[in-house]
Amino acid sequence: MASATVFGSINDFEKGSIEIVSGDPKHYVFSNIFEVASKSPPYERVVVGKNLEYVQEVMRAEGVSPWFACAHDEFALCMDGVVEVELVKLDAPPRGKDGAVLLGEAPKGKRMGLIRLRRGHQALLPAGCGYRFTATTLGVILQQTILGELSRQKWNEICLT
Repeated sequence: MASATVFGSINDFEKGSIEIVSGDPKHYVFSNIFEVASKSPPYERVVVGKNLEYVQEVMRAEGVSPWFACAHDEFALCMDGVVEVELVKLDAPPRGKDGAVLLGEAPKGKRMGLIRLRRGHQALLPAGCGYRFTATTLGVILQQTILGELSRQKWNEICLT
């Protein structure tokens, strides 16, 4: 009998479970990114995975995000919906901070273009560029970055509820 792969969405997901055969459950973290996004305000960057200083953050994509920037490359993967990414090559890129930072209303720099992501599409967000997301319908973004001041770690809420 063949099994079917089921890919969830923010509007249709099931809370999963795991059976620990050996070890201590507190040494494992499991997240349902769609559940996390369903409980988050738009564009809050909630850490759902961590490896050393690198993290995967999930964001509820809804409306227009603030402008962000980063001193290192980041990757954004659209997990649900359609999300546009505006890019600006900043005149004064951020330096010396890990993770994304907020830029304010209108960053100064040369417009680099627009990327339209659909479910399963990934975009590189280059170091030193400003970016913002726009989603006309509800969506989910999974972003790889480095743990920073905007990263929200909610392990108790994610793992114990």
